[in-house]
Amino acid sequence: MLKKLFGPSTLVAAAFIGPGTLTTCSMAGVQTGYGLLWALLFSIVATIILQEMAARLGFVTRSGLGEAISARFSSGVNRVIVFSLIVSAIVIGNAAYEAGNISGAVLGAQLMAGDIQFLPLLVGLVAFVLLYAGKYKFIESILIGLVILMSICFLVTAILVQPDLGEILKGFVPSPHSYSEFLLILGLIGTTVVPYNLFLHASTISKKWTAEHDLKDIRTENAVSILLGGIISILIVITAAANYGVISEIKSAQDLAIQMEPLFGKSAKLLMGIGLLAAGLSSTLTAPIAASYAAKGLFGWNEDDVKFKLTWITILLIGVLVATTGLKPIMIIKFAQVTNALLLPFIAIYLIYLCNKKEVLGKYTNSLLTNILAGMVMFVTILLSLKTINQLFNLF
Repeated sequence: MLKKLFGPSTLVAAAFIGPGTLTTCSMAGVQTGYGLLWALLFSIVATIILQEMAARLGFVTRSGLGEAISARFSSGVNRVIVFSLIVSAIVIGNAAYEAGNISGAVLGAQLMAGDIQFLPLLVGLVAFVLLYAGKYKFIESILIGLVILMSICFLVTAILVQPDLGEILKGFVPSPHSYSEFLLILGLIGTTVVPYNLFLHASTISKKWTAEHDLKDIRTENAVSILLGGIISILIVITAAANYGVISEIKSAQDLAIQMEPLFGKSAKLLMGIGLLAAGLSSTLTAPIAASYAAKGLFGWNEDDVKFKLTWITILLIGVLVATTGLKPIMIIKFAQVTNALLLPFIAIYLIYLCNKKEVLGKYTNSLLTNILAGMVMFVTILLSLKTINQLFNLF
């Protein structure tokens, strides 16, 4: 039974429960209390819808999203436009996400050992060695285990802080927000609905599921895994909301550790450090390789192609360079989540398009309900993006 509930979708959930989720959800709780729980709920539903479509596409075509896009737009101006948009989204989105991952790992190391010179370079070097050797999966499993342990701690802490259940329920109802809160809303979307996970999911789904009747199990696994990841995100917001009005914003890793003190006291710093380091390293390995798989599908490379390796090396290098700029890690992480949310529509539009083509999916094309839900997700995401961009320009 457990094998049906945990698989490729679990990797997706583990990928978005990284330092970006921990930081952004903590910011939401500290700055707005339970006020943005509705945005997180929307993000969870959006992730379930889009990841199911990506999984179905990968299952039916036995290939990734990149391969499907490449086959559909095989020549002409349309191919140039589509490829330019998607490659830009992959490079910008994954590079920003990678910078956030490395910064998160650095925050964790700083909590445990204090400021150490060249930490981003050290994290980048470790990731490079593991990716180049191809032996990162075992280590990644250990790191994910540590993140799961930290998640259990958040559950216990959320209970200990004795949150107001009535206020929590009110948080799931949308309400007016300021410009800074719109950035947080986009951050919550960007840390949950991660564009590169759509490529990752479509590419890995066929390795587990092969029979036609497996499609029902795929949908169940997808829903269960994403819901579990979403519940963890909600718990982080609830835990951080206990500090609403106590601290105005999160500026450092020490501020992140405060929310764990009801359960762990002085040990909270160490625990948060381990969790951030684990989440950061795990995601640092995932983002570059996901970008390579996306590019592989688009351009028809194989995994032994030097261009496949150069892609993940480039993403990793950009992440390290940004993390060494001297910018505050918390701001880098927040920027990465907002960037992902702004880029999401570019990827999602092509995914929805492909999932409505009988030439691609045959009888497994989107149902009317799926199209309505996916359309609503796209509409809300684009509206939030435009609203944020408009308010950003009004500031200057």
